[in-house]
Amino acid sequence: MKIGYIRVSTEEQREDRQVDLLEPVCDEIHVEKRSAVEQSRPVFEAVLQKLDAGDTLVVWSLDRAFRSARDALNIEAHLKERGVTLRIVSLGVDTATADGKLAFTMVAAVAEHERSRLSERTKQGLAVARKNGKRLGKKPKMTPDQAREAVMRLAKGERAKDVAWSYRVHPQTLRRHIDKLSVQAET
Repeated sequence: MKIGYIRVSTEEQREDRQVDLLEPVCDEIHVEKRSAVEQSRPVFEAVLQKLDAGDTLVVWSLDRAFRSARDALNIEAHLKERGVTLRIVSLGVDTATADGKLAFTMVAAVAEHERSRLSERTKQGLAVARKNGKRLGKKPKMTPDQAREAVMRLAKGERAKDVAWSYRVHPQTLRRHIDKLSVQAET
């Protein structure tokens, strides 16, 4: 049997494109909506368990099934021991052949290298942004002026819950912003 595995990273992402591409070459398809970096991928694990000697695991691309080159090579080796082959449709790679196995090994290494380079470039970009004074991350829910105003209102006896809701924030958020003011005042 040719068993397809499709993964999209979030519930909002659509798997339609991958389904359309794998349907013609698979006997059955399994879809998982989960990030590849999550420790547990129940659908992927169930598909791996289901495969028998003579079956083929079919994926659209390496990054849809594997976390890293090492992960890809380890899983492929485990499948091979069980008599299962791997087919990566987007690359035309089928590990049932010697050439396919070589191509798979090389592509897995290149994909790992590209992920590492992307991570390096991202870190470099973030460092440059910080150096240039850019604020990274989500915009704060409250300004420092609002936090100072909230401190004065609390000192006058208003309830924290009421003050928080007046700024349309949760009381915990109000507390974090006030604590941040205290830390800044100490330095």
